[in-house]
Amino acid sequence: MPFVCKHRLTYHQGAKSVIVEISKRLGMSNKNKGPLQGMKVLDWTMWQFGPVSTMMLADLGAEVIKIESLDGDHGRQFSQVSGVGSNSYDNLSSHYFEVLNRQKLGIAVNLKSNAGRKIVLELVEQSDVFVENFRQGVAERLGLGWEDLSRINPKLIYGSATGYGPNGEDSGKPAFALTGEARSGSLWWGGPEDGVPYNLHGIADQIAGIMLSYGVLAGLIYREKHGAGQKVETSHLGSMMWLGMMRDGIGLLEGRELARQHRSNMNNPLWNTYRTKDGKWIALSMSQGERYWPIFCDVVNRKDLESNPNFISSEARQKYKSIVISELDEIFNNKTLDEWEKILRSSDLIWERVQSTLDLPSDQQVISNDYLVPFEHSVLGYSMWHQLPLTFGKTPVTTTKMAPSLGENTEEILIERLGYSWAEIEVLQDEGVIL
Repeated sequence: MPFVCKHRLTYHQGAKSVIVEISKRLGMSNKNKGPLQGMKVLDWTMWQFGPVSTMMLADLGAEVIKIESLDGDHGRQFSQVSGVGSNSYDNLSSHYFEVLNRQKLGIAVNLKSNAGRKIVLELVEQSDVFVENFRQGVAERLGLGWEDLSRINPKLIYGSATGYGPNGEDSGKPAFALTGEARSGSLWWGGPEDGVPYNLHGIADQIAGIMLSYGVLAGLIYREKHGAGQKVETSHLGSMMWLGMMRDGIGLLEGRELARQHRSNMNNPLWNTYRTKDGKWIALSMSQGERYWPIFCDVVNRKDLESNPNFISSEARQKYKSIVISELDEIFNNKTLDEWEKILRSSDLIWERVQSTLDLPSDQQVISNDYLVPFEHSVLGYSMWHQLPLTFGKTPVTTTKMAPSLGENTEEILIERLGYSWAEIEVLQDEGVIL
Protein backbone atom coordinates (compact mmCIF):
# COMPACT_ATOMS: atom_id res chain seq x y z
CA MET A 1 0.00 0.00 0.00
CA PRO A 2 1.45 3.45 -0.88
CA PHE A 3 2.83 5.61 1.93
CA VAL A 4 0.09 8.23 1.78
CA CYS A 5 -2.73 5.73 1.61
CA LYS A 6 -1.38 3.81 4.58
CA HIS A 7 -1.21 6.92 6.71
CA ARG A 8 -4.70 8.07 5.83
CA LEU A 9 -5.96 5.03 7.73
CA THR A 10 -4.34 6.38 10.91
CA TYR A 11 -6.02 9.81 10.82
CA HIS A 12 -7.90 10.63 13.99
CA GLN A 13 -11.60 9.92 14.25
CA GLY A 14 -13.61 12.58 12.48
CA ALA A 15 -11.21 13.13 9.59
CA LYS A 16 -13.49 11.40 7.08
CA SER A 17 -16.43 13.66 7.87
CA VAL A 18 -14.16 16.62 7.20
CA ILE A 19 -13.58 15.53 3.57
CA VAL A 20 -17.16 16.18 2.52
CA GLU A 21 -17.23 19.47 4.41
CA ILE A 22 -14.14 20.84 2.65
CA SER A 23 -15.06 19.56 -0.79
CA LYS A 24 -18.44 21.29 -0.63
CA ARG A 25 -16.94 24.53 0.64
CA LEU A 26 -14.13 24.63 -1.91
CA GLY A 27 -16.31 23.69 -4.86
CA MET A 28 -13.35 22.01 -6.57
CA SER A 29 -13.15 22.90 -10.25
CA ASN A 30 -10.88 21.84 -13.08
CA LYS A 31 -9.06 25.18 -13.14
CA ASN A 32 -7.43 27.31 -10.49
CA LYS A 33 -9.04 30.77 -10.64
CA GLY A 34 -6.45 32.49 -8.44
CA PRO A 35 -5.14 36.05 -8.80
CA LEU A 36 -2.46 35.07 -11.36
CA GLN A 37 -4.90 33.50 -13.80
CA GLY A 38 -3.79 34.30 -17.35
CA MET A 39 -0.09 34.44 -16.44
CA LYS A 40 2.13 31.93 -18.25
CA VAL A 41 5.20 30.51 -16.55
CA LEU A 42 7.95 28.26 -17.92
CA ASP A 43 9.47 26.13 -15.19
CA TRP A 44 12.92 24.74 -16.09
CA THR A 45 13.80 23.64 -12.57
CA MET A 46 14.53 20.50 -10.62
CA TRP A 47 14.78 19.18 -7.06
CA GLN A 48 13.02 21.54 -4.58
CA PHE A 49 14.25 25.17 -4.63
CA GLY A 50 12.99 26.04 -8.13
CA PRO A 51 9.89 23.80 -8.14
CA VAL A 52 8.64 25.37 -4.89
CA SER A 53 8.73 28.86 -6.42
CA THR A 54 6.85 27.85 -9.57
CA MET A 55 4.37 25.70 -7.65
CA MET A 56 3.48 28.76 -5.60
CA LEU A 57 2.82 30.69 -8.81
CA ALA A 58 0.68 27.80 -10.05
CA ASP A 59 -1.20 27.78 -6.75
CA LEU A 60 -1.99 31.45 -7.37
CA GLY A 61 -3.56 30.58 -10.71
CA ALA A 62 -0.70 30.93 -13.20
CA GLU A 63 -0.38 28.37 -15.96
CA VAL A 64 2.96 26.66 -15.28
CA ILE A 65 4.62 24.40 -17.84
CA LYS A 66 7.34 22.24 -16.32
CA ILE A 67 10.17 21.55 -18.78
CA GLU A 68 12.02 18.29 -18.12
CA SER A 69 14.70 16.29 -19.86
CA LEU A 70 13.66 12.99 -21.44
CA ASP A 71 14.69 11.14 -18.27
CA GLY A 72 12.90 13.63 -16.02
CA ASP A 73 13.55 15.83 -13.01
CA HIS A 74 15.93 14.00 -10.66
CA GLY A 75 13.30 14.49 -7.96
CA ARG A 76 11.16 11.83 -9.63
CA GLN A 77 13.55 9.14 -8.41
CA PHE A 78 14.52 10.82 -5.16
CA SER A 79 14.08 8.35 -2.31
CA GLN A 80 15.83 10.14 0.55
CA VAL A 81 14.62 13.48 1.90
CA SER A 82 17.05 14.72 4.55
CA GLY A 83 17.68 11.12 5.53
CA VAL A 84 13.97 10.26 5.66
CA GLY A 85 12.68 7.72 3.18
CA SER A 86 10.30 9.11 0.55
CA ASN A 87 8.60 6.29 -1.30
CA SER A 88 8.57 6.14 -5.09
CA TYR A 89 5.32 4.69 -6.41
CA ASP A 90 6.75 3.99 -9.86
CA ASN A 91 10.03 4.49 -11.73
CA LEU A 92 9.13 8.01 -12.83
CA SER A 93 7.65 9.65 -9.77
CA SER A 94 7.91 9.89 -6.00
CA HIS A 95 6.09 11.50 -3.12
CA TYR A 96 8.89 14.08 -3.01
CA PHE A 97 8.20 15.04 -6.64
CA GLU A 98 4.41 15.07 -6.15
CA VAL A 99 4.38 17.54 -3.27
CA LEU A 100 6.62 20.01 -5.17
CA ASN A 101 5.04 19.96 -8.62
CA ARG A 102 1.27 19.97 -8.27
CA GLN A 103 -0.84 22.23 -10.48
CA LYS A 104 1.67 22.12 -13.37
CA LEU A 105 1.58 20.96 -16.97
CA GLY A 106 4.56 18.94 -18.14
CA ILE A 107 6.64 18.61 -21.30
CA ALA A 108 9.75 16.46 -21.86
CA VAL A 109 12.29 17.94 -24.29
CA ASN A 110 15.89 17.18 -25.23
CA LEU A 111 17.48 20.61 -24.79
CA LYS A 112 20.79 19.40 -26.22
CA SER A 113 19.10 19.29 -29.63
CA ASN A 114 18.44 22.36 -31.77
CA ALA A 115 14.83 21.30 -32.27
CA GLY A 116 14.33 20.93 -28.52
CA ARG A 117 15.70 24.38 -27.79
CA LYS A 118 13.54 25.80 -30.59
CA ILE A 119 10.43 24.48 -28.83
CA VAL A 120 11.39 26.20 -25.58
CA LEU A 121 12.26 29.47 -27.33
CA GLU A 122 8.87 29.44 -29.06
CA LEU A 123 7.21 29.02 -25.67
CA VAL A 124 9.31 31.86 -24.24
CA GLU A 125 7.80 34.22 -26.82
CA GLN A 126 4.36 33.52 -25.32
CA SER A 127 5.36 33.51 -21.64
CA ASP A 128 5.43 36.01 -18.80
CA VAL A 129 7.94 34.22 -16.58
CA PHE A 130 10.87 31.81 -17.01
CA VAL A 131 12.45 30.17 -13.94
CA GLU A 132 15.62 28.05 -13.75
CA ASN A 133 17.79 26.70 -10.94
CA PHE A 134 20.83 25.25 -12.68
CA ARG A 135 24.47 25.96 -11.87
CA GLN A 136 25.84 29.22 -13.20
CA GLY A 137 26.66 28.90 -16.90
CA VAL A 138 24.39 25.94 -17.74
CA ALA A 139 21.52 28.07 -19.07
CA GLU A 140 23.91 30.28 -21.03
CA ARG A 141 25.60 27.32 -22.70
CA LEU A 142 22.21 26.10 -23.92
CA GLY A 143 21.13 29.53 -25.14
CA LEU A 144 18.58 29.85 -22.32
CA GLY A 145 20.24 32.56 -20.24
CA TRP A 146 18.70 35.94 -19.44
CA GLU A 147 20.50 37.74 -22.26
CA ASP A 148 19.31 35.14 -24.79
CA LEU A 149 15.68 35.06 -23.70
CA SER A 150 15.26 38.80 -23.11
CA ARG A 151 16.14 39.41 -26.77
CA ILE A 152 13.22 37.16 -27.72
CA ASN A 153 10.83 38.53 -25.10
CA PRO A 154 11.91 41.88 -23.54
CA LYS A 155 8.99 41.76 -21.10
CA LEU A 156 10.01 38.40 -19.67
CA ILE A 157 10.59 38.04 -15.92
CA TYR A 158 13.56 35.66 -15.58
CA GLY A 159 13.87 33.97 -12.18
CA SER A 160 17.22 32.41 -11.32
CA ALA A 161 17.89 30.27 -8.26
CA THR A 162 21.45 29.57 -7.09
CA GLY A 163 23.27 28.37 -4.01
CA TYR A 164 25.44 31.38 -3.24
CA GLY A 165 24.18 34.36 -5.25
CA PRO A 166 25.15 35.84 -8.64
CA ASN A 167 28.42 37.48 -7.55
CA GLY A 168 31.65 36.44 -5.85
CA GLU A 169 34.11 33.61 -6.30
CA ASP A 170 31.64 30.99 -5.06
CA SER A 171 28.77 32.09 -7.30
CA GLY A 172 29.14 28.99 -9.48
CA LYS A 173 29.80 26.55 -6.65
CA PRO A 174 27.44 23.52 -6.57
CA ALA A 175 24.92 23.64 -3.74
CA PHE A 176 21.97 21.97 -2.10
CA ALA A 177 19.82 23.04 0.85
CA LEU A 178 22.25 21.79 3.49
CA THR A 179 25.15 23.81 2.06
CA GLY A 180 23.07 26.98 2.23
CA GLU A 181 22.01 26.20 5.78
CA ALA A 182 25.63 25.54 6.74
CA ARG A 183 27.13 28.66 5.08
CA SER A 184 24.42 30.96 6.50
CA GLY A 185 25.02 29.97 10.12
CA SER A 186 21.56 28.43 10.37
CA LEU A 187 22.63 24.99 11.61
CA TRP A 188 23.28 26.53 15.02
CA TRP A 189 19.70 27.75 15.48
CA GLY A 190 18.22 24.74 17.23
CA GLY A 191 19.09 21.86 19.49
CA PRO A 192 20.90 21.69 22.83
CA GLU A 193 24.14 23.49 23.61
CA ASP A 194 26.25 20.49 22.63
CA GLY A 195 28.41 22.05 19.92
CA VAL A 196 26.82 19.90 17.19
CA PRO A 197 25.12 21.48 14.11
CA TYR A 198 21.50 20.36 13.72
CA ASN A 199 19.82 19.29 10.48
CA LEU A 200 17.06 21.66 9.34
CA HIS A 201 15.56 19.14 6.87
CA GLY A 202 15.82 21.15 3.67
CA ILE A 203 14.28 24.37 4.93
CA ALA A 204 16.70 26.37 2.74
CA ASP A 205 15.03 25.03 -0.40
CA GLN A 206 11.61 26.01 0.91
CA ILE A 207 12.40 29.55 2.05
CA ALA A 208 14.55 30.25 -1.03
CA GLY A 209 11.70 29.06 -3.26
CA ILE A 210 9.29 31.35 -1.42
CA MET A 211 11.75 34.24 -1.78
CA LEU A 212 12.14 33.62 -5.51
CA SER A 213 8.38 33.62 -6.10
CA TYR A 214 8.20 36.86 -4.10
CA GLY A 215 10.84 38.39 -6.38
CA VAL A 216 9.07 37.18 -9.52
CA LEU A 217 5.81 38.77 -8.36
CA ALA A 218 7.61 42.06 -7.71
CA GLY A 219 9.09 41.85 -11.21
CA LEU A 220 5.62 41.34 -12.68
CA ILE A 221 4.31 44.41 -10.84
CA TYR A 222 7.22 46.51 -12.15
CA ARG A 223 6.51 45.27 -15.68
CA GLU A 224 2.84 46.24 -15.37
CA LYS A 225 3.86 49.76 -14.37
CA HIS A 226 6.89 50.30 -16.61
CA GLY A 227 6.60 47.74 -19.42
CA ALA A 228 10.00 46.09 -18.99
CA GLY A 229 11.07 42.63 -17.94
CA GLN A 230 14.10 41.87 -15.78
CA LYS A 231 16.16 39.13 -14.18
CA VAL A 232 15.38 38.23 -10.56
CA GLU A 233 17.93 36.21 -8.58
CA THR A 234 18.08 34.71 -5.10
CA SER A 235 20.06 32.01 -3.34
CA HIS A 236 20.08 29.49 -0.52
CA LEU A 237 22.69 31.57 1.30
CA GLY A 238 20.88 34.90 1.07
CA SER A 239 17.44 33.46 1.80
CA MET A 240 18.57 31.59 4.90
CA MET A 241 20.34 34.69 6.21
CA TRP A 242 17.11 36.62 5.69
CA LEU A 243 15.09 33.92 7.47
CA GLY A 244 17.41 34.23 10.47
CA MET A 245 17.45 38.02 10.35
CA MET A 246 15.86 38.61 13.76
CA ARG A 247 18.16 36.25 15.64
CA ASP A 248 21.32 37.01 13.70
CA GLY A 249 20.54 40.72 13.48
CA ILE A 250 20.58 40.96 17.26
CA GLY A 251 23.84 39.01 17.35
CA LEU A 252 25.45 41.34 14.80
CA LEU A 253 24.31 44.44 16.70
CA GLU A 254 25.64 43.04 19.97
CA GLY A 255 28.78 41.51 18.46
CA ARG A 256 28.19 38.04 19.87
CA GLU A 257 26.88 34.60 18.98
CA LEU A 258 23.45 34.02 20.49
CA ALA A 259 23.51 30.78 22.45
CA ARG A 260 21.23 27.88 21.68
CA GLN A 261 18.98 26.83 24.52
CA HIS A 262 17.83 23.35 25.41
CA ARG A 263 14.39 23.26 27.03
CA SER A 264 16.04 22.52 30.39
CA ASN A 265 17.94 25.80 30.18
CA MET A 266 15.40 28.32 28.89
CA ASN A 267 15.78 31.77 30.42
CA ASN A 268 12.01 32.22 30.48
CA PRO A 269 10.24 29.07 31.74
CA LEU A 270 6.97 30.40 30.27
CA TRP A 271 8.52 30.16 26.79
CA ASN A 272 9.13 26.43 26.74
CA THR A 273 7.69 22.97 26.10
CA TYR A 274 6.50 20.51 28.75
CA ARG A 275 5.64 16.82 28.67
CA THR A 276 2.17 15.82 29.88
CA LYS A 277 1.05 12.71 31.74
CA ASP A 278 0.22 10.84 28.52
CA GLY A 279 3.65 11.47 26.98
CA LYS A 280 2.50 14.33 24.74
CA TRP A 281 3.80 17.87 24.81
CA ILE A 282 2.44 21.36 25.36
CA ALA A 283 4.11 24.64 24.37
CA LEU A 284 3.91 27.80 26.46
CA SER A 285 4.54 31.00 24.50
CA MET A 286 4.50 33.92 26.92
CA SER A 287 7.40 36.32 26.48
CA GLN A 288 5.99 38.79 29.04
CA GLY A 289 6.83 36.86 32.18
CA GLU A 290 5.85 39.58 34.67
CA ARG A 291 2.40 39.85 33.13
CA TYR A 292 1.63 36.16 32.81
CA TRP A 293 3.33 34.52 35.81
CA PRO A 294 0.58 35.42 38.35
CA ILE A 295 -2.12 34.30 35.89
CA PHE A 296 -0.27 31.05 35.20
CA CYS A 297 0.12 30.25 38.90
CA ASP A 298 -3.60 30.83 39.42
CA VAL A 299 -4.67 28.73 36.41
CA VAL A 300 -2.53 25.71 37.39
CA ASN A 301 -3.70 26.09 41.00
CA ARG A 302 -0.23 26.83 42.38
CA LYS A 303 -0.54 30.27 43.95
CA ASP A 304 2.33 29.33 46.26
CA LEU A 305 4.74 29.67 43.34
CA GLU A 306 3.77 33.30 42.87
CA SER A 307 5.09 34.27 46.29
CA ASN A 308 8.15 32.01 46.23
CA PRO A 309 11.19 34.36 46.38
CA ASN A 310 13.00 32.23 43.79
CA PHE A 311 10.13 32.69 41.32
CA ILE A 312 8.80 36.14 42.19
CA SER A 313 10.29 38.11 39.27
CA SER A 314 11.54 37.50 35.74
CA GLU A 315 15.10 38.02 36.98
CA ALA A 316 14.61 35.46 39.75
CA ARG A 317 13.01 32.94 37.41
CA GLN A 318 15.93 33.33 35.02
CA LYS A 319 18.47 32.93 37.83
CA TYR A 320 16.75 29.80 39.14
CA LYS A 321 15.46 28.61 35.80
CA SER A 322 16.43 24.96 36.29
CA ILE A 323 14.40 24.87 39.52
CA VAL A 324 11.41 26.62 37.92
CA ILE A 325 11.45 24.34 34.86
CA SER A 326 11.70 21.27 37.08
CA GLU A 327 8.68 22.49 39.05
CA LEU A 328 6.68 23.09 35.86
CA ASP A 329 7.73 19.67 34.54
CA GLU A 330 6.15 18.12 37.60
CA ILE A 331 2.99 20.22 37.26
CA PHE A 332 2.35 19.33 33.62
CA ASN A 333 3.17 15.67 34.19
CA ASN A 334 0.15 15.39 36.50
CA LYS A 335 -2.47 15.67 33.75
CA THR A 336 -2.96 14.51 30.17
CA LEU A 337 -2.74 16.91 27.26
CA ASP A 338 -6.52 16.85 26.79
CA GLU A 339 -7.03 17.64 30.47
CA TRP A 340 -4.63 20.56 30.25
CA GLU A 341 -6.36 21.82 27.13
CA LYS A 342 -9.70 22.00 28.97
CA ILE A 343 -8.08 23.98 31.77
CA LEU A 344 -6.05 26.35 29.60
CA ARG A 345 -8.77 27.12 27.03
CA SER A 346 -10.67 29.17 29.58
CA SER A 347 -7.60 31.22 30.52
CA ASP A 348 -5.79 34.18 28.97
CA LEU A 349 -2.55 32.21 28.74
CA ILE A 350 -0.78 31.74 25.40
CA TRP A 351 -0.16 28.05 24.79
CA GLU A 352 -0.60 25.30 22.20
CA ARG A 353 -0.53 21.55 21.73
CA VAL A 354 2.66 20.21 20.15
CA GLN A 355 1.30 18.30 17.16
CA SER A 356 2.76 15.83 14.71
CA THR A 357 2.24 15.65 10.94
CA LEU A 358 -0.56 13.11 11.25
CA ASP A 359 -2.45 15.26 13.77
CA LEU A 360 -2.97 17.97 11.16
CA PRO A 361 -5.65 16.38 8.90
CA SER A 362 -8.12 16.26 11.79
CA ASP A 363 -7.25 19.65 13.29
CA GLN A 364 -10.43 21.68 12.85
CA GLN A 365 -8.51 24.97 12.66
CA VAL A 366 -6.42 23.59 9.79
CA ILE A 367 -9.57 22.34 8.06
CA SER A 368 -11.56 25.56 8.58
CA ASN A 369 -8.85 27.59 6.83
CA ASP A 370 -8.21 25.07 4.01
CA TYR A 371 -4.54 24.74 4.97
CA LEU A 372 -4.94 21.07 4.05
CA VAL A 373 -7.44 20.02 1.40
CA PRO A 374 -8.64 16.59 0.24
CA PHE A 375 -7.36 15.33 -3.07
CA GLU A 376 -8.01 12.13 -5.02
CA HIS A 377 -4.76 11.08 -6.68
CA SER A 378 -5.01 8.74 -9.66
CA VAL A 379 -2.37 6.40 -8.21
CA LEU A 380 -2.12 7.17 -4.51
CA GLY A 381 -5.85 7.50 -3.92
CA TYR A 382 -7.19 9.81 -1.22
CA SER A 383 -4.69 12.14 0.41
CA MET A 384 -4.55 15.53 2.11
CA TRP A 385 -2.52 18.21 0.34
CA HIS A 386 -1.07 21.45 1.64
CA GLN A 387 -2.75 24.45 0.07
CA LEU A 388 -1.20 27.90 -0.19
CA PRO A 389 -2.05 29.56 3.17
CA LEU A 390 -3.46 32.73 1.61
CA THR A 391 -7.11 33.73 1.51
CA PHE A 392 -8.34 36.01 -1.30
CA GLY A 393 -11.77 37.61 -1.20
CA LYS A 394 -12.29 37.66 -4.98
CA THR A 395 -9.81 35.15 -6.42
CA PRO A 396 -9.63 32.09 -4.13
CA VAL A 397 -6.87 29.56 -4.63
CA THR A 398 -7.65 25.87 -5.05
CA THR A 399 -5.66 22.66 -5.44
CA THR A 400 -6.95 21.02 -8.60
CA LYS A 401 -4.21 19.00 -10.27
CA MET A 402 -1.58 16.44 -9.33
CA ALA A 403 2.01 16.70 -10.59
CA PRO A 404 2.32 15.82 -14.29
CA SER A 405 3.64 12.49 -15.45
CA LEU A 406 6.82 12.78 -17.51
CA GLY A 407 5.95 14.51 -20.80
CA GLU A 408 2.23 14.31 -20.02
CA ASN A 409 1.26 17.47 -21.94
CA THR A 410 4.00 17.59 -24.61
CA GLU A 411 1.80 16.80 -27.61
CA GLU A 412 -1.06 18.98 -26.37
CA ILE A 413 1.22 22.01 -25.91
CA LEU A 414 2.99 21.57 -29.24
CA ILE A 415 -0.33 21.35 -31.10
CA GLU A 416 -2.45 23.89 -29.22
CA ARG A 417 0.18 26.49 -28.28
CA LEU A 418 2.77 26.22 -31.02
CA GLY A 419 0.77 24.92 -33.99
CA TYR A 420 2.80 21.76 -34.63
CA SER A 421 1.23 19.03 -36.75
CA TRP A 422 1.02 15.36 -35.82
CA ALA A 423 3.50 14.59 -38.58
CA GLU A 424 6.01 17.04 -37.11
CA ILE A 425 5.49 15.58 -33.65
CA GLU A 426 6.16 12.05 -34.92
CA VAL A 427 9.42 13.21 -36.48
CA LEU A 428 10.47 14.87 -33.21
CA GLN A 429 9.68 11.69 -31.31
CA ASP A 430 11.59 9.53 -33.78
CA GLU A 431 14.61 11.83 -33.51
CA GLY A 432 14.61 11.73 -29.69
CA VAL A 433 13.71 15.39 -29.29
CA ILE A 434 10.52 14.75 -27.29
CA LEU A 435 8.91 11.73 -25.67
